[in-house]
Amino acid sequence: QRQPVESGGGLVQAGGSLRLSCRASGMITSTFNPLTMAWYRQAPGKQRELVATISAERNTNYADSVKGRFTISRDNSRKTVYLSMNNLKPEDTAVYYCNQDTMQLPWGQGTQVTVSS
Repeated sequence: QRQPVESGGGLVQAGGSLRLSCRASGMITSTFNPLTMAWYRQAPGKQRELVATISAERNTNYADSVKGRFTISRDNSRKTVYLSMNNLKPEDTAVYYCNQDTMQLPWGQGTQVTVSS
């Protein structure tokens, strides 16, 4: 299966931390490595939004709302992208997904992050 598999979500209190993982096990390494990968999130009643991207060269970009709190990284040997989230806020509550920055992969199930105040 080509869609990524996200994991690592959960329920945390405001100020807490989580580390999300996204494994593209259905892809071969030579296909995965050149891709710019991204994390997206979708809160209830809202559109899916881009959270962070990481290029093949490990250049990163972040939405203003998460700058300084979230860190995206990748391990090409594991075909995995990570999102480390610190100082979580209730407004970070959403289902988190990963995909290419061009959203060309099938969408996975996502992983639920719930931040209580």
